[in-house]
Amino acid sequence: MNEMNQIFGSDVSAPSVVHASFSIGDVVKHRRFGFRGVVFDIDPVFANSEEWYQAIPEESRPDKHQPFYHLLAENGETSYVAYVSQQNLLADDSGEPVEHPAIAGMFGTYANGKYQLRPLHRH
Repeated sequence: MNEMNQIFGSDVSAPSVVHASFSIGDVVKHRRFGFRGVVFDIDPVFANSEEWYQAIPEESRPDKHQPFYHLLAENGETSYVAYVSQQNLLADDSGEPVEHPAIAGMFGTYANGKYQLRPLHRH
């Protein structure tokens, strides 16, 4: 029996390590719904409310143990903030920028499917 099992018992296991496929500034699109967005934050695992999670139809509900991305999103009608699991995102290969009013406040230049974060100014 290894030292950790002696201290904590034999049923202790470390959580699996999950790596984010996308990074802040990446332009992505939803695998099923086709909307596009820019990643502005990443949660290593699900970190929204249980009420939000339960509102997703059970047959479509993603596993909580994967990265979830906060997106400045757009579709053909409007712009909004979306919270999407990694399994539901694809890299966007359109080469087109995302038209969301909050992008200019967070990001600067757009090139090669990625926005660059603006420098943080402090006083």
